[in-house]
Amino acid sequence: MSPNRSNEQMPSPADERWMYGMMVKSRLYEEAIKAAYLEGKQPLFDMAAGPIPGEMHLSNGQEPCAVGVCTHLGKDDFVTATHRPHHIAIAKGVDLDAMTAEIFGRETGLSGGRGGHMHLFDPEVNFCCSGIIAEGMGPAVGAALSFQMRGLKNVAVSFIGEGAANQGAFHEALNLAAVWRLPVVFVIEDNAWGISVAKSKSTAVERNSARAAAYGMPGEFVENNDPIGVYVTAARAIERARAGDGPTLIEIETQRLEGHFMGDTEDYRPKEEREAVHSCDPIPLMRQSMIERSIFSAEDAENIEAEVKAEVDRALAFARASAEPAPEQALTCVFS
Repeated sequence: MSPNRSNEQMPSPADERWMYGMMVKSRLYEEAIKAAYLEGKQPLFDMAAGPIPGEMHLSNGQEPCAVGVCTHLGKDDFVTATHRPHHIAIAKGVDLDAMTAEIFGRETGLSGGRGGHMHLFDPEVNFCCSGIIAEGMGPAVGAALSFQMRGLKNVAVSFIGEGAANQGAFHEALNLAAVWRLPVVFVIEDNAWGISVAKSKSTAVERNSARAAAYGMPGEFVENNDPIGVYVTAARAIERARAGDGPTLIEIETQRLEGHFMGDTEDYRPKEEREAVHSCDPIPLMRQSMIERSIFSAEDAENIEAEVKAEVDRALAFARASAEPAPEQALTCVFS
């Protein structure tokens, strides 16, 4: 996480503190969600049991991807995310109480408890996500077209996993965005595993950022899960989009600290690799770097951590206290 870069738009101390706070909030939030999710599911894992039934995909380890991009975005910029969305939703400013209630399936949730954790939708901050691979790319291109047609300086950002780069929607979205020079940035979170399939076994190129050349757009690669590197690269891409110079494809080398979903034993993943990713957790690395560079003190970091923990605790309490939707609500908000 070296900050020694020249001729780049580096984050201010305030930016770095915000980024660190959002990373910690995401991590503490997912740890709290994990604990709630596992209630009633142990010792024999039962996906249907507990207060949060169904699948759960955690983004622990991928926080730099979200904060490095979203620090450059405003409320009116549009973001689409994947089935692993919490870190991006938090960085984009999605209401934490309503998001948590949605995950718990409560009536105070973002969609009244109908969508769950893979289908979060918050029009107040222009955020949505989907459990369908690469599904968010088309809507992001559409939002970018809308901004362009209305003469706005807003941008759209579509986050995808590296597996989505092998979907037809990926190539269709990049092509159309390039043809129309749309203000959209495509961000690949490359954690090296598409469910249980290694990237090396499924993808013909070493880096998906190389595919940008086929569509006449810049392709950028950020290594080592570096939040500062993401910030610098995203600043370039988003400035380019706002200036009317078209789309950019960014690939971020990141890591997932959990399995593909909760309950995944990760038998397919070498033990040495699992141990290695935990040894380079981006949050303690960023904390140490910021202390060494006097961006904040250890006490300041502890205060940030205490503040976000209190916010997370309140969100979990709000969700648990919220009522479940009445059965007849299943017939509302549907096409007929």
